[in-house]
Amino acid sequence: MSDGDFQTDQPPGTSQALWKALRTLLRPLVRLLLGLQVTYPQLAGLLKEVFVEVGDRDFQLKAKRQTDSRVSLLTGIHRKDVKRLRRTAGIPSVAPVALSLGEQIHSRWISRSEWLDESGGPRALPRQASPGLPSFEALVESVSRDIRPRSVLDEWMRLGVAKLDADGNVALAASAFVPSKGFDEKSFYLGRNVASHIAAAAHNLTHESETFVERSVYYNRLSAASGRELQRLSEEKGMDALRALNRRAAELQALDREKVGNDQHFNFGIYVYQEAVLPNSEVGDADAE
Repeated sequence: MSDGDFQTDQPPGTSQALWKALRTLLRPLVRLLLGLQVTYPQLAGLLKEVFVEVGDRDFQLKAKRQTDSRVSLLTGIHRKDVKRLRRTAGIPSVAPVALSLGEQIHSRWISRSEWLDESGGPRALPRQASPGLPSFEALVESVSRDIRPRSVLDEWMRLGVAKLDADGNVALAASAFVPSKGFDEKSFYLGRNVASHIAAAAHNLTHESETFVERSVYYNRLSAASGRELQRLSEEKGMDALRALNRRAAELQALDREKVGNDQHFNFGIYVYQEAVLPNSEVGDADAE
């Protein structure tokens, strides 16, 4: 990425609409941070690191070496701080090993025919079974033999991803691998998924063509009961889309595994949010979007 990648009619920093949008999207983040006792100086320090990291990596000039002065000019951060921060590169966001393994097991469970029931949903699996028959142990070992299936089951039950049904079989508690417990695990998904959403929206804001799909359904003047009904409908229809995308993505990944140029990642997600709108809030008042 470089300065020329931004195809806007005016310098973004002069747009009042952009500043209003930034204020709106930062508000829930600040609410989260204050609730977790993260203060402004702590966030400011992190923000400075990220400004330097992005300026250094994403705004290089062609055929020219990136310099501290160049990054300082781009970011407005003092050159001494830029020099220090460029020497200490940040730690990349990497999923915990158990979490990334869990995603692979979960993806196989909901996409491969041998693990699906007659309706196409993930079947409840006995913990163990005779060789050749479906079981949770066989499912885990089809992905990795380096970790005990019992350890995976214990962790999934702790996270709320799986449960034991009335017959003692292992059943998925949700169609998507999103832990209902586990702060570190949910923090990882917060970073990855919200970053992808913002990246798509930012691309669409600064590019006129080849934009990403980014659509929402927004209604106000609803009762709490109507909101809950829409939440249930969102989960039902959203999970249908997630399952379809997961099956096709798994097929394509298998085909592309040995191909040259398989350096792309893809993230498709759904979200829903409902709250009472306070008077004079900056939330849009349109009936639908």
